[in-house]
Formats: sequence, C-alpha cells, structure tokens
Amino acid sequence: MEELYRFLEKLAANNDRSWFAAHKEEYDRLRAWWTGELQTLIDAMARFDPSLAHVQAKDCLYRIYRDTRFSNDKTPYKTYFSALISPTGRHCERACYYFHQGVDETALYAGVWCPDARMLKKLRKAIIDNVDEFRSLVETPEIERHFPGWWGRQLKTAPKGYDRDHPDIDLLRLTEYGKCCELQRSFFDKPGWQQRAADLYALLKPMNDFLNYSIDE
Repeated sequence: MEELYRFLEKLAANNDRSWFAAHKEEYDRLRAWWTGELQTLIDAMARFDPSLAHVQAKDCLYRIYRDTRFSNDKTPYKTYFSALISPTGRHCERACYYFHQGVDETALYAGVWCPDARMLKKLRKAIIDNVDEFRSLVETPEIERHFPGWWGRQLKTAPKGYDRDHPDIDLLRLTEYGKCCELQRSFFDKPGWQQRAADLYALLKPMNDFLNYSIDE
C-alpha cells in the first residue's frame, strides 16, 4: 500500500505523458495488485449485500486517464485509484458505493450522485413522505461518527414546490444524497482492511436500499 501511495505522489509531482510512459510498467503492476485488493473488498461487501456476489473488480475500476476536454486542468492523469461498486460495476445510476484512494484524499462513499431532475424529484418526495424512517436510517450514532453530514451539492434555498421554512429543509436542499467517510493512511497498516471497510459500507446499506426502492417504486 505504501508503494501505491509513493507512486501516486510521484505522479502528482510529474503529471505528464513522458514521465508516465517511463513508469508504465510500475503503474501496470500496481493496478493489477490494487484490482486484487479491490476484489477482496467486494467479496467482503457481498456478505452484507448479496447483489454484489458476482461482481468483478475489473468491471468497477475507473481509468487513470483524465478527460480534459471540458476542464481548465489539462494534466493527463488522475492522482488516485478509484472504483464504483454496484451490481452492474462502474456503470450505475442508482445508489451504490464508491472507493477513492489517492494523494489528497482516501475515502469511502455511498449514496446517489448527480441524479437527473426526475429522479431527484422522486427521491425528495419519498424522503419527505417517510422522513422519520429516513432519518432513522441515516442519523444513527455510528453513521454520524464515521459518515458525518452530507456530501455533495446543496441548494441555497428551497427547491420548487417546498417552503424555505419546511422542517426538513436540510434534506430538501440536497441535490445529491451521498455520505463520505474519510480514511487515514494508517487505516491500511494492518491486514484485513477490506473487512473493516466493508463493515463501514454496511452501515449505509439501509440508506442505499431506501434510495433504490424509491427510485424503482
């Protein structure tokens, strides 16, 4: 794991194609190793979420190459490894899990990101119609300890159709329903980090189930 972080730090300091080409063999070796580590994590997650039982890590991995077409940042490579974990691999528009490991941040994420307007409207209604149930799922002491607050974009005012003084305006202002647990590098010092990460993800399975039920309803 330390070797992975050292590689990503060197990449951050030398983010250009010539350096990456000279270190491509090292990258390929680390990516293959990380894919195996990720598979162990997915297999551990399948114990609490059977829908992940047949998911392959290679189908969850994101490429390290950045899409710079619409970005002012033209550096060609990401300085992190990442994967979206769902029954359909990295191609998922429902509530799922995301693992991000890099120079500036290492974190576990769960929830729904960037829902379209129709899906967001549906989620807001389901949450407000069942707000006590939803809060009981996302505001447990364990979740608030490891996944504090909400991650993602929020409106400055109330969405259309809701009063700005609504008692649950904190939930209504969200445009994404995601939670994040930031990890220190020491999290990986001891063997079995995948099970520890799976145990953290398991805290948010009830939230993901609620969101996906609301999407499918």
